[in-house]
Amino acid sequence: MSKFGKAQMPRRVEDARLLKGAGRYLDDVALARQTYGFFVRSPHAHADIRSIDVAAAREMPGVIGVFTGDDLAAAGIGNVPCMAPLKNRDGSAFTPPPRPALARGRVRFAGEAVVLVVAERAEDARDAAEAVAIDYEPLPAVGDIAAAIAPDAPIVWSAAKGNIAFDWTIGDEAKTKAAFASAAKTVEIDLVNNRLVPNSIEPRGAIADYARGEDRLTLYCSTQGGFGMRKVLAGEIFKIPESKLRVVTGDVGGGFGMKIFVFPEYVACLFAARALERPVRWISDRSEAFLTDTHGRDHLTKARAAIDADGRILGLHVQTNANLGAYCSQYSTFVATAAGASMLVGVYAIPAAFAEYKGVFSNTAPVDAYRGAGRPEANYVVERVIEKVGKTLGLSPAEVRRRNFIAPAAMPYKTALGNTYDSGEYARNLDDALARADWNGFEARREASKKAGKLRGTGLAMYTEVCGGGGDESAHIQFDPSGGAFVRVGNQSNGQGHETAFAQIVADALGIPLDKVRVVQGDTDVAIYNGGTGGSRALAVTGTAVSLAAKDVIARGRKLAAYLMEAADADIEFSDGSFKVAGTDKAITVAELAKTAHMKAKLPPDQALGLEGQATHLPKGATFPNGCHIAEIEIDPDTGTVSFERYTIVDDFGVVMNPLLVEGQVHGGTIQGIGQALYEGCVYDPASGQLLTGSFMDYGMPRADQMPSIDFSYNEVPCLNNPLGVKGAGEAGSIGAPPAVVHAVLDALKPYDVAHIDMPATPQKIWRAIHKAA
Repeated sequence: MSKFGKAQMPRRVEDARLLKGAGRYLDDVALARQTYGFFVRSPHAHADIRSIDVAAAREMPGVIGVFTGDDLAAAGIGNVPCMAPLKNRDGSAFTPPPRPALARGRVRFAGEAVVLVVAERAEDARDAAEAVAIDYEPLPAVGDIAAAIAPDAPIVWSAAKGNIAFDWTIGDEAKTKAAFASAAKTVEIDLVNNRLVPNSIEPRGAIADYARGEDRLTLYCSTQGGFGMRKVLAGEIFKIPESKLRVVTGDVGGGFGMKIFVFPEYVACLFAARALERPVRWISDRSEAFLTDTHGRDHLTKARAAIDADGRILGLHVQTNANLGAYCSQYSTFVATAAGASMLVGVYAIPAAFAEYKGVFSNTAPVDAYRGAGRPEANYVVERVIEKVGKTLGLSPAEVRRRNFIAPAAMPYKTALGNTYDSGEYARNLDDALARADWNGFEARREASKKAGKLRGTGLAMYTEVCGGGGDESAHIQFDPSGGAFVRVGNQSNGQGHETAFAQIVADALGIPLDKVRVVQGDTDVAIYNGGTGGSRALAVTGTAVSLAAKDVIARGRKLAAYLMEAADADIEFSDGSFKVAGTDKAITVAELAKTAHMKAKLPPDQALGLEGQATHLPKGATFPNGCHIAEIEIDPDTGTVSFERYTIVDDFGVVMNPLLVEGQVHGGTIQGIGQALYEGCVYDPASGQLLTGSFMDYGMPRADQMPSIDFSYNEVPCLNNPLGVKGAGEAGSIGAPPAVVHAVLDALKPYDVAHIDMPATPQKIWRAIHKAA
């Protein structure tokens, strides 16, 4: 085995480049003759556009083009589409409303792009934007779910009565009603899953170019996969062959789901570049990001559970209103419904479940996938429900969960909402977490905190999620004459460590040094066609394709090695990076074989130059990572401030190929989950639709000194749905953390009989809860 193969902990190979400032992000791209774009955006959340006058802007110094929605429409540019078809409960198809790249006739959220100004310098474009005269007629607006579904609320889209976009269900309604009819008790809870802004450290942007001679567009963009971007832009919007559009992505400073999607600015910049025959550059500033990036979460939910006398859940009924914003973003309908709804039963053997989801339009920025994409929302529901079941019956958090767990012997287990879990040992994760967190010693620590004038609480939450499935992915490995391997994939790393993970697989399989492997991604002209990064699929699906491509290298190499060593194919063995003739000392290394494979004179007459391998992998099912989070916190009752004393996680990610990468992903996801639980909340004024948390002055972000030291460990229960046995890890922390932290807060507030608090549990909310109870 090569040094640093699978299940080992090399440092990330990309970090040497990134930490030295040698990364190449979008803002580092500078094209010859490039121009600068600036978008004129609506100051109103809802208004009719009476007129747009750009004449003065066109005459401003340095301006070379000013474009409106009418210009794009006249050129046949399509709308920005929603790519996730949905059927209502009555079987009718939901038709998303049109979303032009530049607003035409009406604006529906504050910050919506209306005009693109292009100039020689960025400051020229910004100055000229001030000269654009737009006559608006303001209309009444709705800024949150409650306002949108209120009687006589202003309507965002005339086709959506009561602002209800769709009405979707999952599960068995009749069986669930029967469970409630036979229940010994029922519990009910109303929940808010707060709206979040992704806030990637690198903002969005687009640098568009056009080659007249080739009649070909190029988009430099910070994405989570260029092929998906190319497919939508070429096929749905510009209506050109995909070969006529190249998408190039360099290093990416965070995505969290948001950088999967085609945004209106990309369309407008490409159009302008083609019209002007010069590159057009636009990089979002932080204010634009708050206003126009897709947001995450934003659900109002009522959940009810039917339970027997022993605390076992017999049925679960969930009703959710999901905010879509003003338009349906690329996958928003899926994220609001099927992406997470099937996980509402969590790790529990709940025999009957039924969920109703209504999509709600509002005069806010569109909502789409954000780390976890529906699964954090679902897990928060089931964990808050089972916590309330335990409190209703006087059962400890651990005991009520044990009574409801799906047993390992029941695997594979088909849930009431249609998933088939292949593996999982939930009680083992819980027991290990309780031991590592010293759960039994908590009351002594609580008493010590009380003497110090503090409120101490502990909370636990289980989780499982569905990820790492979906469509096929491919990989290609090609050796150069020096023995170096180029691995082409279509995934796009945005911080996960793909370059390290895929290189490890190749190094381990082919017995070559890790530094001899280079992962190629990010350019649709060079990378191999793939679905991109999302849904924690990279290792489970693309990683498996890389592993299979390495086996293809061995299979092809075996034939050449047999020819060179004058042996039968069947007599060639491969191990430790060498092809060997069985029973002899004859051998040739992969590096030597690669060199020879580039010498035509030494090859069989029918063999092409080079040593390579390629494979495509279609997973037979998803992966279901799972685990337990335990948070232990202190609250200062005078200020409501929360501080972490302990944080324990025990996860099951199947076979762990690089513990260092996995732990990094868990830490990042957990911090985002803690951020949602305690700090982050995107708030619009309900009546005006104006964003109230439009900067870091008003939007709370988790900070390093507020975060706990995380005690992380894992149990390896191999996944049965992919050859590597791995389960997705990238989103798990954001799923397990929110309910664990909220449960800890409520436990700390027990002396005040505070039974409920909504996220984010800010110091102000906690302080008010304490003083209201007192």
